[in-house]
Amino acid sequence: IDGLYENSTSKVDGILISHYHQDHHGFLSYADTSIPIFTGKATQSILEFSEIFFKGQRLNNGFQNFTKDTSFSIGDITIRPYWMDHSAFDAYAFLIEANGKRLFYSGDFRGHGRKEKVFKWFLHNAPQNVDYLLMEGTTIGRGRQTFPTEKDLEETFIDIFNSKQEINLINTSAQNIDRLVTIYRACKRTNKQMVVDVYTAAIMKEMADYATIPFPSPKFPEVKVMYPYFLSKMIADKIGKEFLYRFKSYKITKEEISEKRKEIVFLIRPSMKSDIDRIDNMENGNFIYSMWSGYLEQPKTKAFIDHLKSKGFSFHQVHTSGHADVETLKEMVTAMKPKNLVPIHTFDGDDYKDIFKDVNVKRVTDKEKIEIKQSTMCQQKLRKPAG
Repeated sequence: IDGLYENSTSKVDGILISHYHQDHHGFLSYADTSIPIFTGKATQSILEFSEIFFKGQRLNNGFQNFTKDTSFSIGDITIRPYWMDHSAFDAYAFLIEANGKRLFYSGDFRGHGRKEKVFKWFLHNAPQNVDYLLMEGTTIGRGRQTFPTEKDLEETFIDIFNSKQEINLINTSAQNIDRLVTIYRACKRTNKQMVVDVYTAAIMKEMADYATIPFPSPKFPEVKVMYPYFLSKMIADKIGKEFLYRFKSYKITKEEISEKRKEIVFLIRPSMKSDIDRIDNMENGNFIYSMWSGYLEQPKTKAFIDHLKSKGFSFHQVHTSGHADVETLKEMVTAMKPKNLVPIHTFDGDDYKDIFKDVNVKRVTDKEKIEIKQSTMCQQKLRKPAG
């Protein structure tokens, strides 16, 4: 895309980042660093933190932060961010306006997370009759099923924790803040300790600056930190020991995990296999997989699960999508009544015409340019002199 890179003849005026999931910012390092990045403050924190954590370096981009429901301008374009319910904590949609024309970008959203009231508010306050709605459809093609809510998952976790008096291992994303809160609440209600690795602990601490998120601290004594060997070595080498040991007051050792295993809910990942194998009596517990099922096909994940099953662990899948189901997508379209609907963020864009029958669905290919033309009345108004 011309305008994004150092060798571009002219630079774009800004880049909008809707949230911190990697499929929405992963190529940011290729963009010219002189282009300002507009994003939420919590998203910026995660982006900068992840860059330091995994690469040991800072992003060189200049960030400008917006806040929900407060419009800002990039040149003669006005943007209003709408806070959305998504598995990323700080996720937004954008209303983009210029020359009397309006485009709405949905970002990633759902209506069944811990911020479900946010989506209900949006439905009552959504901009209507926009010229183009660019709407995600990640779950289109997966059938018309509805998804359990995060509150439903909380009850399921509780049932599993109570099902046997052994350790509970959970494989989930450290950046799925809704899920971390759900697990913490289930631990709290079953008198369990929530054990996280130092990376997850750092993510929780970063997000606690923006909302009531549990993190290792006197305020949340149920949260303990375990230091996996290879992860700890990487942090010490790339960032430093001061960063590594900032949670040392909340450290739990392998020996303590073994001794208290019946009281432990331990968030793990396949890369921690060698650490888990060094903990005594790690057998016959529950292993809970709480991520997208597609990752189960990865060889390392399959081998890890088979290894735990060989040690007597019961396997459970407890997950819900970070994206809207078909009925929720319909709710957005009904509320907004767009003149045109463009499929984005989907492998099944051709299905939109069958699902959204009361709106003009326009398929757009990569690099195709669409001009939203001004009406004659709008052009005359723009030419009218002031006063």
